[in-house]
Amino acid sequence: MGKPKPAPLRERDITRQIAREYYKEFDQLIESDVIIVGAGPSGLICAHDLADMGFKTVIVEQNLALGGGFWHGGYLMNKATICAPAHKILDEIDVPCKRIKDCEGMYIVDPPHATGALIAAAYRAGAKVLNLTRVVDLILRRDGSLDGVVVNNTTAEMAGHDLIHVDPIALESKIVVDATGHDAVVVSLLHKRSLYTEVPGNGAMWVSRSEEDVMDHTGEVYPNCFVIGLAVSAVHGTPRMGPAFGSMLLSGRYGAELIKKKLKQE
Repeated sequence: MGKPKPAPLRERDITRQIAREYYKEFDQLIESDVIIVGAGPSGLICAHDLADMGFKTVIVEQNLALGGGFWHGGYLMNKATICAPAHKILDEIDVPCKRIKDCEGMYIVDPPHATGALIAAAYRAGAKVLNLTRVVDLILRRDGSLDGVVVNNTTAEMAGHDLIHVDPIALESKIVVDATGHDAVVVSLLHKRSLYTEVPGNGAMWVSRSEEDVMDHTGEVYPNCFVIGLAVSAVHGTPRMGPAFGSMLLSGRYGAELIKKKLKQE
């Protein structure tokens, strides 16, 4: 094969094609079937499943990197636990899961491998991503219906409006999914508009109870607003779970099924 010779790209062409492709795609993100706020494990698998079903799905993530808290395990130890049957979801995307023989139902995974595979799977299914994008408000109609989110560039929001004032823009959708973990951003904004009770936040750690409660409470909490993953614990005040990610995956998948049923009824 010999020494490969890179193609002679011009700087102007690189800039031009990045801009053209970005804004051509961005135009298609302004209106979608589902906006998922948060690109942690629950948001990613929910986006994968919905996009795979044929729904136009957009993930909005405030950070540069996708994956939320799934990139690492607990206490700087790069392993994470998965409870059965969530390991089957990772099996589908070729992530090795090591079964722990003396702990029934427990599997161990390498978080970077699992996170990278979830991101790749969401993209392959057709989900689109807006990262470095923060949800700052909601689109609400006179009848109280939730019709999308108001977003701004994360770096502009971090600078603060006293330093730079940059107006946000709006993205419309039929469904908005709160997958923002501890912060429960979407539901907190509903509370700010006096449309939902105050978000109590997670309770103290109780892993088995937390995993069950997340699944029991995954679903629609306000017309067109679904809550999945750790945001479920924050909204309902149920126990936190630490570096255990089984119900994160299961909740994302179950949430996608519930959203599918609602969209099919319209």
